[in-house]
Amino acid sequence: MRLKLLNWILLIQVWAFLGAGSTPAAVKPVMVHYLPWFIAPPSSSSWGWHWTMNHFNPDLFNGAGEREIASWYYPLIGPYDSADPVVLEYHVLLMKLAGLDGVIVDWYGMDNYLDYGGINERTAALFHFTRQAGLKFSLCYEDRTIQQEVNGGYITAANALAHAQQTMEYAQTNFFSDPSFLRWNAQPVLLNFGPQYFKSPAQWQTIFAGLNPSNQPAFFTLDHRLAVGTGAFNWPPMWLSAATGGILSTTNLENYLANFQQAGGAWPAFISSAFPRFHDIYEPAGVGASYGTLNDNDGDTFRATLSRAITNDSALIQIVTWNDFGEGTVIEPTKQYGYRDLGILQDFRRQYLEANFPFHTTDLTLALRLYTLRRQYAANEIISAELDRVFTHIVSGRLGTAELQLTGIETGRPVLYEVSCADGQLQFFIGGYLATAIQVQMTSNASGAVWQTVRTFSVTTNQLRFTTNLPPQLTSTFFRAE
Repeated sequence: MRLKLLNWILLIQVWAFLGAGSTPAAVKPVMVHYLPWFIAPPSSSSWGWHWTMNHFNPDLFNGAGEREIASWYYPLIGPYDSADPVVLEYHVLLMKLAGLDGVIVDWYGMDNYLDYGGINERTAALFHFTRQAGLKFSLCYEDRTIQQEVNGGYITAANALAHAQQTMEYAQTNFFSDPSFLRWNAQPVLLNFGPQYFKSPAQWQTIFAGLNPSNQPAFFTLDHRLAVGTGAFNWPPMWLSAATGGILSTTNLENYLANFQQAGGAWPAFISSAFPRFHDIYEPAGVGASYGTLNDNDGDTFRATLSRAITNDSALIQIVTWNDFGEGTVIEPTKQYGYRDLGILQDFRRQYLEANFPFHTTDLTLALRLYTLRRQYAANEIISAELDRVFTHIVSGRLGTAELQLTGIETGRPVLYEVSCADGQLQFFIGGYLATAIQVQMTSNASGAVWQTVRTFSVTTNQLRFTTNLPPQLTSTFFRAE
């Protein structure tokens, strides 16, 4: 007996839908530095500073239909709000498919001062999606916010240490204690972009004193280790570009990376960063002089820094960055580079960390297709529920199923997927584009025969599942959904 299912475009045998399982995380985590500070309509009432820098006007378009933004690079989905759940879903799916293990979020604390509270809310929103995608997360705390709050009268200098203690206790409650928070040597990993305000080890001992013993962080500062810390992380050394006409030379970059790596060998641990380029927009925006340029070199800058980070003795890898559009260090897909940098990540993961890593550059388009359909069917709760299932299938590695569902929605047709035969029963699910009613039909001759309706489903947000006893005849049986 042969059982076959007839979708609207193809004939498939029931065993063709065996999906790939999820892949394990690498022993050496590959994290990406993430900026949650973007504000944009319609999620917000106006454009935030990081898209405008008080100079550019995103309500204006160029000849290519692109908004005017504070960046040399343009997001593939256009400028966005970091609180938008459709954007966050798109981002974490790309990270999962690219082989990233998680995110390190640039965090300003929890205070409702300047845009810090909004960044904190966007951080929490991102973590909701990283959890769903099975990704780790961590924080890079910006203690320069303390100076801003002192200058603005939000706190006093005398109260700064106590306030930082409260900030860490907030991080413990809301982030460190989460099972998906990244840990090294059983300690929550905390980075600091500096330090810039609290510069003595004794101050940081005081700041961490209120944390539980299990949440004393593995603390990493920029370039140099504090005595109280675990180690440090590196960053594009743009100050070295001043000696070479504003362009960071390969020689100076290599010397910086080698010296940092040598120093890190004497610490308990260090974080090695990889980056594709540096090309800031600050001077054209009028917010200050440029820090200089690190050329992309057709992706070779990223390949070289990533190769070093993967093959050295660092405890983990930090990709700089997912989306710092102002400084141009983005690996998020852009109009200029497409999916190239994420493809490099996939190739290196397969080569160095996980030989059986199954995803390729073509798979990355699934995230954009889901994003587009989310926008198109935002008001359709039935299709939205089907897109929720697409998300689950992608993060679970069942890309063939997700591809069928997306194609069905895009073309306005139902599809059959996840077929199984066990204990004398046939089972499959019905998805894709779901209208008000779906008929499951069968025949023994797909070429021109009359189809018999065997079940009619009323469509809801619940997943549609069809089961039937296997027919005893030794002839082909075909199924379709209409």
